[in-house]
Amino acid sequence: MATAAPLYANLTLFLELVMGVGLLAGALLARLKRFRQHAWCQSVIVLVNLLLIVLTMLPSFRVHVAPRIPLKLGKAYYAVATAHAALGTLAEGGGLYILLAVGTRLLPPRLRITNYKLWMRTVVVLWWAVLLFGVATYTRWYIPHMFRK
Repeated sequence: MATAAPLYANLTLFLELVMGVGLLAGALLARLKRFRQHAWCQSVIVLVNLLLIVLTMLPSFRVHVAPRIPLKLGKAYYAVATAHAALGTLAEGGGLYILLAVGTRLLPPRLRITNYKLWMRTVVVLWWAVLLFGVATYTRWYIPHMFRK
């Protein structure tokens, strides 16, 4: 299927899909009690995702969407991208918090996580919702013939 997407958007989408599968593989590692491998897998994914957000998603959002908020939020092009950005901020923030609260001693004890499973499962589910919004954003932005009658 031909798209109007630039190379960086195609690469970002591919990497996000791979990372989504990687998060599930990391969850499986935890279930198998391979916690060191689980920690490495999830940490690498959270940090690579942060890099993709900073290098590709944030600049694109800043140019194409942010200047038109709130006036254009009634249009799918802007609404889906804004929902993706808002949920993505929560998911990435949650992933970074887990990384800091569980994987380091940088936070004071009262800010560390005690209920690992709830936090990690919530962030994985949120991440997959964000991934679906990302696919919807990609489709809406770069496959315009799907929306013509």
